[in-house]
Amino acid sequence: MLTRRFLIAGIAAAMIAPTAALAQSTPLPGEILRKLEAAPRMRVQPQNRVTIREFKKRPDLRRMAPSIDIQSINFAFGSADIPPSQYGKVENIARAINQLLDRNRRARVLIEGHTDAVGSAASNLALSEARADSLKRTLVYRFRVPAQALDTVGYGEEFLLVPTQNEDWRNRRVTLRRVDEFLR
Repeated sequence: MLTRRFLIAGIAAAMIAPTAALAQSTPLPGEILRKLEAAPRMRVQPQNRVTIREFKKRPDLRRMAPSIDIQSINFAFGSADIPPSQYGKVENIARAINQLLDRNRRARVLIEGHTDAVGSAASNLALSEARADSLKRTLVYRFRVPAQALDTVGYGEEFLLVPTQNEDWRNRRVTLRRVDEFLR
């Protein structure tokens, strides 16, 4: 009986541990940089480039742009605050973006805020915008990333990673997306 309990507890811990590790794991600056420097899935001819406003409304273009989901910034349920305890994670993002800008001063990164599907669509949209803005403010004022290199948008619950109407931390995230190749 005792060994059966240990076996069940071990299986449960093995199932939970990867999820907890993913929640806390932050990509290193080199990994973020590699993802953002990847070639777009399709090149856009200069005459077909769009404004940042148009880009934000075009899922087809978004899918073509190099990106990385950052799930490690632990946004509390219903909150856009980035507590100082999370600054080490934000520093990894800042280092990667600053290295990207050192290599290409024209680079631009779109910070996309996302939420889970709990609550109204309108409140989730506002919250996702606030999360993207919060990360931008922290990058600019705390880690000196040039503001003109960053744009923000909130998508609320529109692009769930985990399709569920329940609370799921994996949906409360930001996505960094390199957009300069698509803009006029």
